Amino acid sequence: MFEAMLSAASGLMGQQRRIDTIADNLANVNTAAFNSSRLNFQDLLYVEGHYPYRETAQNQQKGHGVLTASISRNFAVGSLSETERELDFAIEGEGFFMAMATEGDICFTRQGNFYLSEVGDEWYVVDSRGHFILDDDESPIILPAEASGLNVNAAGEINFYGPDGFMAPGGLIGIRSFVNPEGLKVRGLSYYEPTVASGEAQSTNRYKLRQGVLEMSNVDLATEMTRMIRTQRAFSLASRALTTADDMEGIANNMKR
Repeated sequence: MFEAMLSAASGLMGQQRRIDTIADNLANVNTAAFNSSRLNFQDLLYVEGHYPYRETAQNQQKGHGVLTASISRNFAVGSLSETERELDFAIEGEGFFMAMATEGDICFTRQGNFYLSEVGDEWYVVDSRGHFILDDDESPIILPAEASGLNVNAAGEINFYGPDGFMAPGGLIGIRSFVNPEGLKVRGLSYYEPTVASGEAQSTNRYKLRQGVLEMSNVDLATEMTRMIRTQRAFSLASRALTTADDMEGIANNMKR
């Protein structure tokens, strides 16, 4: 009976984590380029119960509940929304923008809502949190002093222009891909960092860059609500199993008196 309580408790903890994951998806349904996540489970150790009056073939297998194995990310491209804003970008295909984190290292994101920030006498392209956006040489993108705007084509090539039109080319917006994107470590605030599982960042041309467009969240509301209902029912069943095991334990204790 105590093992039944442990199994039910593991089910409660697992379903609670699943609810938290679904809630995170639902809370970010309107976050640009948010990638939905899913909690994966695995069985805990199974043991064989031996009884002296039964043959070995009739012994019962006993499980010890469930364990949360991993949280996987869905990196499918979300729907694209036209904004007609010069500094909004969306990646059609694989790849991530590079941003210089506060600590000085490079993190990766698919959020393409950029801005201009004045540092000293120069204007830098930054993301919504003020981190420098990097070009293909992993250097911050800086607008020339006379530039009034920029244009980026599908290949990521930057062209600056001023009051009189075209001024000068500005290199490439840095886009990197990974052999196994699901192996990336979530850094928070839609940033990711590479791990051994994801492999090192590498250059790619398997994308099309869209200017004046934002990638929206790939959260499917219908799917998430269905998962929420199933998870709540599973949580309720695990709670009932725990209550039943506790009642049985109480009956057994009272029998000894």
